[in-house]
Amino acid sequence: MHRRWWHAAPAPAPASAGSVRRRSVLATLPLDPWVRDSEHEDLGEPEGRMTQARVAVLGLGGMGAPMAANILRAGLPTVVWNRSPEAARRLGDQGAEVAGSPADAVRRADLVITMVTDADAVRSIATDQGMLAAMAEGAVWAQMSTIGVTETERLARLVAGERPDVVLVDAPVAGSRGPAEQGRLVVLASGPEQVRDRVAPVFDAVGQRTVWVGPAGAGSRLKLVNNLLLAFVAEGLAAAVAYGDALGLDRAAVLGALHGSPLVSPWAAEKLERIGRDDYTTQYSLALALKDVNLALREVEAGRFPAAEGLAAEWQWVVDQGLGVQDLTVVTRALSRLGEPA
Repeated sequence: MHRRWWHAAPAPAPASAGSVRRRSVLATLPLDPWVRDSEHEDLGEPEGRMTQARVAVLGLGGMGAPMAANILRAGLPTVVWNRSPEAARRLGDQGAEVAGSPADAVRRADLVITMVTDADAVRSIATDQGMLAAMAEGAVWAQMSTIGVTETERLARLVAGERPDVVLVDAPVAGSRGPAEQGRLVVLASGPEQVRDRVAPVFDAVGQRTVWVGPAGAGSRLKLVNNLLLAFVAEGLAAAVAYGDALGLDRAAVLGALHGSPLVSPWAAEKLERIGRDDYTTQYSLALALKDVNLALREVEAGRFPAAEGLAAEWQWVVDQGLGVQDLTVVTRALSRLGEPA
């Protein structure tokens, strides 16, 4: 039997017909998911209210660390683990409990979050390092790393076969380091409907909106859609600015003309401002962005989306120049240098 980690609330009064709104989740997802919209889906009255759920966050990189900090700020008891301990110690100074291993981190956790680089890291934590075996009966595993559809389905089979008493929620996020620090991510969640109220306080702590899109795996599918759009927007910015350079235009004039354009979202405007300063410090590294584009392409037959394949090839060329650790907007620099004398 699953243990309850919330106290039951009094039963609500019967709702009148039409009083509970159920909006199309895709209709509520903004084209630019970094625009603040604090309204969450209204899914009706919750079954119960969560009381001081204990949260374990595994993976404290550019995304995991600010997410854990926001969970702490929300007042939820939080235990953290990271492969390199310095990031965990910093959160320990903010009030988090620091665990020595993934297994130790999750033993008493009601909700476990994994936020790491790729599927290999997720599998290593879950199996080789004992996370899944150590999780409490009835606990929820919110897998928030971007690992693609195939790997998410593989994890779902793993949980069903080895820990059917654990609930898997597939919940990657839209947003990069800045939105993560500000608690403005969009959580693209999928999984059993009955756990939505249980995870809501944690998802609310890390994001401005949670979009539920069906059974586990649907969230990862939507994340690939989001990432493909993001890739084309970033490539468009880089190519447009570099093309202006190739035409001999003053870059400041080009950026000034694009400023305020209806084609430029707030996210794109911030990227253009950084390009104008020749600032490519990492928010979302080119290497990770390329990994995510390749994940999207892996789910469809070769040749189906030739523009995306061309983008991936170009980005691989930039990564091969040693620029993969910088922000994905560093493609601008690589394209602009093509016209420089050897």
